[in-house]
Amino acid sequence: MIDKISLLVIYTGGTIGMVKDKKTGTLKPFDFTHLYDDIPVLRNFDYRIDFQSFDPLLDSSNMHPSFWVRLAGVIEENYEDYEGFVVLHGTDTMAYTASAMSFMLENLNKPVIFTGSQLPMGEIRTDGRDNFINAIEIASAMDDDTPIVPEVAICFENRLFRANRTSKFNAENFGAFLSGNYSSLADIGVRIKYKQELILKPNFRKLKVHKNLDENIAILKLFPGITANVVNCALNTKELKAVILETFGAGNAPTAPWFLDMMKEAIDRGIIILNVTQCKGGTVEMGKYETGAELERIGVIGGYDITTESAVTKLMYLLGCDDLSRQEVIHFLQTSLRGEMTV
Repeated sequence: MIDKISLLVIYTGGTIGMVKDKKTGTLKPFDFTHLYDDIPVLRNFDYRIDFQSFDPLLDSSNMHPSFWVRLAGVIEENYEDYEGFVVLHGTDTMAYTASAMSFMLENLNKPVIFTGSQLPMGEIRTDGRDNFINAIEIASAMDDDTPIVPEVAICFENRLFRANRTSKFNAENFGAFLSGNYSSLADIGVRIKYKQELILKPNFRKLKVHKNLDENIAILKLFPGITANVVNCALNTKELKAVILETFGAGNAPTAPWFLDMMKEAIDRGIIILNVTQCKGGTVEMGKYETGAELERIGVIGGYDITTESAVTKLMYLLGCDDLSRQEVIHFLQTSLRGEMTV
């Protein structure tokens, strides 16, 4: 029986941790050491909540895989001391960081809940206060001493999403995130309604943290009128190992001979090409139309309904596993490892 739940809040940067200086009018970092004074309702939880801030704080637009390694290291170092973790992060690249954590933290059996806000914590109408309180409650939620949400998730605007299923789709509304191909894990109203059948189950194995990420990938987004020069530049990037091909609809692409020839030549050189739809909802079905079937014929890999954010971080993770062959990487790209896609 756990005597008192302990949570670690990790502030990385972003809007949620900013307040307006009354004298200058500029935004400055929120002082989390006085959090109980600013949000006294937290005392009602009767948890031990500790805080750790990154130094320097990082705007999410400056996010880099080296930061993901640092964040995973913080969770690894503190894993045995806390029942759950809340990560405060800027919204612009939150889906990338949270997706990366889902792959880097193998055998995760505790909640790692990401949240942020569209307005700074100190603003009167801030969404940060509710997002933060909800994330705290979810990170601490237990059923018979077992975490209810033992996975990486994003808590935002009264909904909880699987991290590697999300994309930021709105910069104006409080509901900034979308999970187009997978239902929310929980809906937050008068009560938090967990959808137990959708949440990953704990395996009670020892946490294994993967810190070797390979950044030699590219995203090639198709558009009507894309030229051979653009495709050629993308596919011939120095040290390139994999390309995420953002296609139309159900995984369709031009059937022009020059385009297919360039794709096949790159694949023959050993470059992995992963087909991901540009749509926020729906899945890649390369055999459905002739335009997609041609890609499958030359060796392009179907990404099912994986998001671009998840595809980027999954590829970095798999390519960073030195013991995996090219064929094993391809196999795992077509396998759901952390619930990131529906196969």
